[in-house]
Amino acid sequence: MRIDAYNLAASDVSSDASLQQAGAQKVAHSVEANVEDRTTLKSDSTSPSSLVSIALNSPQVRQDKVDSLTQSIASGKYELDPAKIASAMIDDYA
Repeated sequence: MRIDAYNLAASDVSSDASLQQAGAQKVAHSVEANVEDRTTLKSDSTSPSSLVSIALNSPQVRQDKVDSLTQSIASGKYELDPAKIASAMIDDYA
């Protein structure tokens, strides 16, 4: 197996001025071509100020959920399903 066949040694790298100049011309040309590129960003969603208003008016704690879970834990009826939790985690990141 020849590993060095895929690796360039320092002596293999050309420092020819004409190659460097051609590369510089390519870069300059591509920069000039990109000068005319433009984009426009548009939002079709609700304005940020109305989203902030909605968030501030929402309750911080869903007390009905908290009460239900507290009662289930206190009575010993709260059970975890590891397979369901794992599936939800995978679905969330897939």
